[in-house]
Amino acid sequence: MTNRPDRLVYAVALVLGALPLWVSRHLPMADLPQHLYLISVLHRLDDPTTLYPQLFAARHALTPYLGYYYLVSALNWLLPLEAANRVFLTAYVVGLPLGLGFLLRSLGRPAWPSLLALPFAYGDSFGWGFVNYCAALPLTLLCCGLFVRALEDVPRRRAWAGGLALCLVAVLLFHVQAFGFLAFGLPWLLLTSAVPEDATAKGLVARLRPRVPALLGVVPGVALFLGWVVLRFGEPPDIQPGVPWKAWGPTFSPQNLAWKSFEQNRAEFLDVLANTFRDGSDRWALYAVGAVALAAWVAGLVRPQRPATRGPVAGARLLGLGLLALALYFLLPFDIRGYVYYLNTRYAHLAAALLVATAPATVVEWRRPLRLAALACALVLAFVMARGYRAFSREAGEWEPLVAATAPRPRVMGLIFDSSSRVVRFPVFLHGAAVLARARGGVPNFTFASTPHSPLRYPGEVPPTFPSEWHPQQMDYATQGVWYDHFLVRGVHPSQVFGERLQSELVVVAQSGRSWLVRRR
Repeated sequence: MTNRPDRLVYAVALVLGALPLWVSRHLPMADLPQHLYLISVLHRLDDPTTLYPQLFAARHALTPYLGYYYLVSALNWLLPLEAANRVFLTAYVVGLPLGLGFLLRSLGRPAWPSLLALPFAYGDSFGWGFVNYCAALPLTLLCCGLFVRALEDVPRRRAWAGGLALCLVAVLLFHVQAFGFLAFGLPWLLLTSAVPEDATAKGLVARLRPRVPALLGVVPGVALFLGWVVLRFGEPPDIQPGVPWKAWGPTFSPQNLAWKSFEQNRAEFLDVLANTFRDGSDRWALYAVGAVALAAWVAGLVRPQRPATRGPVAGARLLGLGLLALALYFLLPFDIRGYVYYLNTRYAHLAAALLVATAPATVVEWRRPLRLAALACALVLAFVMARGYRAFSREAGEWEPLVAATAPRPRVMGLIFDSSSRVVRFPVFLHGAAVLARARGGVPNFTFASTPHSPLRYPGEVPPTFPSEWHPQQMDYATQGVWYDHFLVRGVHPSQVFGERLQSELVVVAQSGRSWLVRRR
């Protein structure tokens, strides 16, 4: 982007890409209510008007995920929590093409194809609410670009290496899976990137010396990772075969790994990239991006830019990164029970973003039409996502009268027999109890504080609940339900859950959409 019109096109595309986040009250992300609840607790941990001081304590330990929670908590001092969260998500959505653009420029390629990555900021991981992983992706691309510049930009080599050190630590503090990709991506870049000194270097030491700053830039992140591994995997695993969210055997044992077949992964790849809406409309932006990428490949082959002097190996670096991410998608297990879930599918977005940007450089005068076509893709994305998000927000409005009927400092059990939406494919109503509890300073029956990657913990007993939030029919009222004073029931009438208790002990205080709020008399 060498002139003002090109920069303006790029900026407008970024605005369009983030626009869906700001046009609706509720965002269709399955885990988002849990994330916002934890951030609210973290931000108000000493607030005596809530149940938070009684039930939670800070987890003073290194864990990935700290980046998202603490950054949004800090923004919460300036903005309401949901606005602070939208600012963070906006930074992620625009950060994905910006990070890819930085990598492209670092590799000596035109930056405009980075706009084609905008649709991949949404999709499966975003819909599930894997915010921590998503937020790590722009930083991952930035790390790759910084590593290349720490190798090739001789005058500023140390500055780039310093930036790499900070960025790599940040990646780990958001999500370890993105850090895992860099364990393969950075060695690939090291092996395929030449440095200016190679032309006159004699011997291994002379060739290694200019690469030392880049290698030193990796050290802090690797040291922090190893420290986390020792703490995390040094603990004896809690092995409970068949129990949700628990290990079913030793970490890498066959019984603890869940795999998808190659054919299943192949069949699901495009679906993972755009699977938000039941009507499939989010595929429109995916098809548009595919068409523009194909046109860019044809243009680059018909009228290529003058050959670069870096050679074919250096020219294949971006393609190699994309293939590495694709290999992780196909070769890794789906789950490592008790440790990592939805493992391989998360790499689909990264692979797609890298591969869609691999079009060979075409002549300069053809880049502006391609950039405008990428802007058109962003317009399609903004239209379909904003329309779908607004439709979901109208549906999710059923939470609002239930919040109004919730008493202060509630203990809310979520009995979500139907977590589905008429608009989106994800179980976006699964954590509705966290919505009510956060609004009134209470606690739901399930929170991420029970997981080891949370910045919070239960210093005492965990609130009693059934083994899995996916199976509310496993509730035992006599041993679990008596602790709660509010019950959010969705999908069946409360009389089918509580029977005679609904008249003697409990009463329906609000009904909205497919949800009922039940309280103790």
